[in-house]
Amino acid sequence: MLKGIAVIAMSLAAAGCATFSEDGGFRAVETTVQERLGKDVKWARSPVEAESLRAVVANILAASLSADDAVQVALLNNRGLQAMYAELAIAEADLVQAGRLRNPHYSLSRVQRGQALPSIDEALSLEIISIMTLPLRSRMEARRFAAVQFMVSERMLKLVQETRHAYFQTLAADELVRYMDQVRESAAAAAELAQRMAEAGNFPALTRMREQAFNAEAMTNLVRARHAAVAAREKLMRLMGLTGVALRLPERLPDLPVMPAEPQDIELTALRDRLDVQAAKQESARIAASLGLSRATRFINVLELGRARKKDADQPFSYGYEISVELPLFDWGGTRVAKAEALYMQSVEHVADVVITARSEVREAYSAYRSAYESAKHYRDEIVPLRKRISDETLLRYNGMLIGVFELLADAREQIASVSNAIQALRDFWRAATDLQTALTIGSPGMMTAARVGGVMPVAGVGSDH
Repeated sequence: MLKGIAVIAMSLAAAGCATFSEDGGFRAVETTVQERLGKDVKWARSPVEAESLRAVVANILAASLSADDAVQVALLNNRGLQAMYAELAIAEADLVQAGRLRNPHYSLSRVQRGQALPSIDEALSLEIISIMTLPLRSRMEARRFAAVQFMVSERMLKLVQETRHAYFQTLAADELVRYMDQVRESAAAAAELAQRMAEAGNFPALTRMREQAFNAEAMTNLVRARHAAVAAREKLMRLMGLTGVALRLPERLPDLPVMPAEPQDIELTALRDRLDVQAAKQESARIAASLGLSRATRFINVLELGRARKKDADQPFSYGYEISVELPLFDWGGTRVAKAEALYMQSVEHVADVVITARSEVREAYSAYRSAYESAKHYRDEIVPLRKRISDETLLRYNGMLIGVFELLADAREQIASVSNAIQALRDFWRAATDLQTALTIGSPGMMTAARVGGVMPVAGVGSDH
């Protein structure tokens, strides 16, 4: 009895501490992003804070935009991300609610027989089980709150990944547009020359048609490249939360690093740092706590204890107490325990699956990174220089009147694929570098968190453009 009273006393003390935090749980998310990326994140919860963020974004956009700048703007200005921060407030409200006592029950009955004075019964009761399990319920909601913080942190870091992808895609698309425009001008000049020579009557019709066909294809390729550039830029704008803004971007992709990165113990790093691994472990612990609660309330699901008083007619009030218990005649609670045990075993297997997936994905991401580096380096150091030497030799032969102008133009056309592939290979390297970092610190590229957080869903507008 004394032990039960002590438990109730501690529960009442804990209930008195159930209050909202000043930051709504955002500080943990902010710390995660700052530690992993060195970037600032802000939750605009008032018009003044929103205006302050817009001023910061405008200052960043005033200069030429780097990949890091684009990421910073996205973290501050993506409206879907700002909307998702409300999940923190919702989870914290559940946490505070779990740490508060349930309202007492008050009952009143009044019975009057004939002309006699009425009989009045009153009772005020509290659910003892809810008081005794209050610390356990608070710990469960605290774990769920932590899982929501993991999820929000993950969405922020995935936004970083997608913004970097879109940034490099935009630079590559702009480069291809400029190159395809040069190709189109060359093709138009060749087609016009072929037409004039055909009109002079000393030029084969087949050669003229080939030049005209190439000119038409060059125009089509330019149109497609322009649309691809618009699409890439618009996706970057969406991720950055911008509209109707003229971005100032570099004219070309960053150069390839001198040497590729060689991180050590990538599998151990992934298991230590990946948010999906941490979230899965957190969820498993929460379900384990839920199993303990199910067993504690298996036989006695509702137990109420309260003070009661009764008044008969003109007699004074008589006092006592009232106990209300749910009798397990039909439902002995076995189904609740069985469900909790099944959920726990499911969570254990899920953690194992997440760990296996994490180790595999980080190995695959590193292989893709090294492959992309070697490919871009091959184009930079061998294919493109070799094509240039061939072009220079062809130009020398043309100047020596050993070949004609159309042979010179035909050689120039052969360089188109090499230059285009070189640009795309460099773009793919920077995207692979981003994916490797994602696989090491966040989780599966393009996938949501592995943790099953009840009632929490991804917000449209954050990572939905695929």
